[in-house]
Amino acid sequence: MAKIDRLERLDTHRAELEAEYTAALIDALRVTAAGKWGLFDHQADRNARKAVAPVIENLTELAETIERMREQLMMPPFELHHEFMAARGPVSSQAVGEPKQAQAWLGRLTAS
Repeated sequence: MAKIDRLERLDTHRAELEAEYTAALIDALRVTAAGKWGLFDHQADRNARKAVAPVIENLTELAETIERMREQLMMPPFELHHEFMAARGPVSSQAVGEPKQAQAWLGRLTAS
């Protein structure tokens, strides 16, 4: 019974951290959608990277904690973070800009 209670508490905490991660990502996406570049690192700009570094570090720390919890609970990986990190980095010159990409992500996250 104690193990079940412990796992239940762990799962509750995991869900809370996932909600915190999603809220932090949505906040960052709103800033980017408003025109501040750097979250997706499309331009590889040193100043933009420096400005967005605390946001990326916070998201990564939360995701690492969530991943450890998911492993303990034998759950699949935390896909949202993997998808977000995969969306970062250089893109072709024909790709949409970061503000439009952030709008698309916001639409997807707020719809679910």
